[in-house]
Amino acid sequence: MQFMKNSKHKRLLVTLFGLAAVVGGAVLYSYTYSEKDVVMSESRDHKNVVFLIDGKPVQLVNGFAETEAAPGSASKVTTQYFGNELWTDLDGDGREDVAYIITQESGGSGVFYYAVAARNTENGWVGSDGYLLGDRIAPQSTILSPNERHVRVVVFNYVDRAPGEPATNSPSVGKSAYLKLDTANNMWGIVEPDFEGESARTPAPLVNDTWVWKETALNDGTTTKPDNQGVFTVTFKPDGNLHGTTDCNSFFGSYTLSSNTLSVGPLGSTKMYCEGSQENEFRTAIELSTSFHFTEDGNLVLSLQYDSGSVILTKQ
Repeated sequence: MQFMKNSKHKRLLVTLFGLAAVVGGAVLYSYTYSEKDVVMSESRDHKNVVFLIDGKPVQLVNGFAETEAAPGSASKVTTQYFGNELWTDLDGDGREDVAYIITQESGGSGVFYYAVAARNTENGWVGSDGYLLGDRIAPQSTILSPNERHVRVVVFNYVDRAPGEPATNSPSVGKSAYLKLDTANNMWGIVEPDFEGESARTPAPLVNDTWVWKETALNDGTTTKPDNQGVFTVTFKPDGNLHGTTDCNSFFGSYTLSSNTLSVGPLGSTKMYCEGSQENEFRTAIELSTSFHFTEDGNLVLSLQYDSGSVILTKQ
């Protein structure tokens, strides 16, 4: 194992590699979502639906689901109905569908809120993917967009914390997510509040830009920043491949996006040895990322598996 400069780096690396071991050597779970998958669970009401949350199918039964956090793990992931329903025709078929919020907890301190939709089809209720609104937010109203140019755009209003505020602070900043359901694949697309056209399938700010590592903050209080500023980067390409640089080796691999969920890897890299390098901390954190969002000042935040922490990057 490569020599680490100090105990802080070693503690971060052990934590990240521990997470990688839990999920089976950092080979992440992948799942292709389609109408076929949900037809098997056609349900009688909108609280008995399969949703796709962070790339994994979750079957709600009476608004509740409990699954293993990892194969063989004693930890459980709990997903449940929260509410804030909006009944409206989301797909233009004349039937009334519903958009609402669910929560997911995995044993840590986080409570993650997702926007979901259940379509009332002739074959039964069909669930969407989940759009992550945030961790420990305060949901408010769910409404149709007041923009007269928007067609079937749902607005999820909520209160969050200001950029840089700890998650233990009470939410105090009002925010809104403008979303439109792509009924061809049951996925949410992001719509700008004043945008006149259709929704974007993938948030444009993530792809094609090069992102520079600012810091990694774990939930045990460990914070690590790069010793060499500006050399740790990752670029997400439109073809589903990514490329990164470090203070020693470069790395490469693939990724997939669904709304604001992210699946990375496995990653490969060049094999040069560099004493004291921080490349393993950075590359492993990228590989264990499961979702992303942007701060108000434009920073990219990658959330790590099991509510273990986050990686903050700035645009180059």
